Amino acid sequence: MEKMAEPIEPTTPDATSNPHRAEAKSRFSAALDEAKAGAAALKAEALEKADALKADAKTKATTYKSRAGEKSEQLKGDAAAYGETAKAKATEIAIETKAKTSEALVSLSRLATDNAATLDEKLGVKYGDYARSAARSLESGATKLDTKSIEELGADARDMVRKSPGTAIAVAVGAGYLLARLFRSK
Repeated sequence: MEKMAEPIEPTTPDATSNPHRAEAKSRFSAALDEAKAGAAALKAEALEKADALKADAKTKATTYKSRAGEKSEQLKGDAAAYGETAKAKATEIAIETKAKTSEALVSLSRLATDNAATLDEKLGVKYGDYARSAARSLESGATKLDTKSIEELGADARDMVRKSPGTAIAVAVGAGYLLARLFRSK
């Protein structure tokens, strides 16, 4: 059997045998320390800039939030003002409509009273009495309408709708149909 050769061990030059090795090692260590210090400085600078940007963003966010809150309050105020104006105008229109309706009921009452005598002559006293009764009812309705405020009329309307919603719907449909016919003819 053949004998195997023994492995050769690498030889490393001795530090005393190579004077430049110690200097290279020293320079490499210094460069490594300098690179670490540079990286630490860059990290500190990046953190400082990040903190500054974060503070700036926070300030801007607070400013925008404040502006949005101010604008929101301004819009709420404007909406409230428009609402009050609309409410005042609606009340004014309702009062005018109430007065005109009352006048129309009184006029219709007078017309029925004036024609009651004619109905007595042509159709009989019974029909004349119906006309006079209708005239009294119309006049009574006009008086009640004059004495009640808009709020009371609104409350009465709500009560009527609660008590008989079917009738309220039928009246609303009928009024809508009449208004549609009225505006279509114009």
